[in-house]
Amino acid sequence: MSTAPDERLRRWRLILGSAAADATGVRLGGEDEGMDRALELLYGADRSAGLAASNPRVHRWLGDIRRYFPTSTVRVMQRDALQRLNLTQMLLQPELLESVEPDVHLVATLLSLSQVMPQKTRDTARLVVRRVVDDVQRRLAQRTLSVLRGALNRSARTRRPRPRDIDWDRTVRANLRHYLPDRRTIVPERLVGFGRRRSGLNDVVLCVDQSGSMAASVVYSGIFAAVLASLPALRTRLVLFDTAVADLTDKLSDPVEVLFGTQLGGGTDIHRALSYCETLIDRPARTLLVLISDLFEGGNAPAMIQCAARMIGAGVAFVCLLALNDEGAPAYDADNAAQLAALGAPTFACTPDLFPELIAAAVERRSIDAWAAQHNLVTCRPAAR
Repeated sequence: MSTAPDERLRRWRLILGSAAADATGVRLGGEDEGMDRALELLYGADRSAGLAASNPRVHRWLGDIRRYFPTSTVRVMQRDALQRLNLTQMLLQPELLESVEPDVHLVATLLSLSQVMPQKTRDTARLVVRRVVDDVQRRLAQRTLSVLRGALNRSARTRRPRPRDIDWDRTVRANLRHYLPDRRTIVPERLVGFGRRRSGLNDVVLCVDQSGSMAASVVYSGIFAAVLASLPALRTRLVLFDTAVADLTDKLSDPVEVLFGTQLGGGTDIHRALSYCETLIDRPARTLLVLISDLFEGGNAPAMIQCAARMIGAGVAFVCLLALNDEGAPAYDADNAAQLAALGAPTFACTPDLFPELIAAAVERRSIDAWAAQHNLVTCRPAAR
């Protein structure tokens, strides 16, 4: 069994590579040798010669890293391989694509390549995307639906609830004065319950920037839009944009179709996208618009702010998410963010696990700024005058 100092030297040897063999005095064997070989092919000095896209060792390397490293590390190494070694062509080969550990970032890469893929590879890519979408939906859909159904019901109270709609906590508190000490019970003279909303009383518009820097946000947005669309009490629309605008609302029954309808990359015209969304809004006081963008406007920035101001002035609940991913806020246009904040639009980055609660808070007309502060999310502030 290795001692603690030996284990530290072993780890340093794996981190620093073969050049550190003499300095550490560590000789690797067994699985450690295999791990070192996989790391050397990716991060070593001669890595470009050892792991080229056309080299058959790529397939073996993909298998090796899955064998030696946990899934989270595998995904990082795959991402590094694509960026450091320019192995994008690797994803155009179905037999290699089947060996890759799928995650949201891989899906984003596949979507950006979807227009140049051969049909056979495209079919394999669709299967990989389906695996990721199904996994994300399993993790997020049930909680999303539960949170939002509760929010929709709580937003409409009734004094004559059906038995299964009684809010017992509020009913007990409303009848405390009717407590009977001798019977140790409360006489519920007034019932408080959750009302039943009719379909379509709340409108949600997701307006999503599909420029390259927003790739992971696009994937999560497409999946969440499909989940929201399954709620009959919400009327959900999904609008994606770069310099053009694409309304993918009619594809929301299948999030994979939504994602393959995206065109990641290109420029950004937020003003054009918001102007289109404005035409969709026929009940501003009942509409939530979520703009998901890093706010680097390639179009008319003053007109973009004016369009947002019109919608907010008409009563639209306007929220700007600088990112919807697990990594936090990327670089963003601080001036445009500050101007939206000055209009009263909460502006911050959000993680996927908090997104359902964000939508619920908006549906209930709670303060989004207060909600964000409660969850330690840093919101943008208006510029000092």
